[in-house]
Amino acid sequence: MMRGTTILCVRRNNTVAMAGDGQVTLGEQVIKEGARKVRRLYDGKILTGFAGGTADAMTLLERFEKRLSEHSGNLMRAASELVKDWRMDRALRRLEAMMLAADRTTTLLLSGSGDVLEPEGNACAIGSGAGYALAAARAFLESPEGGAEDIARRSLTIASRICIYTNDSITLEVLEG
Repeated sequence: MMRGTTILCVRRNNTVAMAGDGQVTLGEQVIKEGARKVRRLYDGKILTGFAGGTADAMTLLERFEKRLSEHSGNLMRAASELVKDWRMDRALRRLEAMMLAADRTTTLLLSGSGDVLEPEGNACAIGSGAGYALAAARAFLESPEGGAEDIARRSLTIASRICIYTNDSITLEVLEG
């Protein structure tokens, strides 16, 4: 389990929302409260969020952006190539991070152990508060009320009240279909 953050991706009615908290911890100490762990890539068409070591995640984001450019924004191809690099490259293998990536149609969970997973359902989460945020999102998705953005924000707020490594300084990015 990655300690130190929560990232959640929610899909509803042709809208994709990805939210992440802003807390950065070093051991048991909060170092920063407003970090930006959710970003737009490839001219704003791809949402990404990371959990794990900040420097490791930045390295992965840089590599992922390069792969997206090489594959003309094809999320699955870029993700597969990144994970192949991550698993096989001696330096990258040591990185401790996980990543969510989404475009208008697909959400992917990427890990250094070679995983490129397309989660079932309309919500996916990573990080220390993932279970809390995912449970809340699934419960909110059972109701016809609320859009993806509202559900992501409310679910992450719930996770921030339970997980000590997650705060309520939320970054939220949205892709509308």
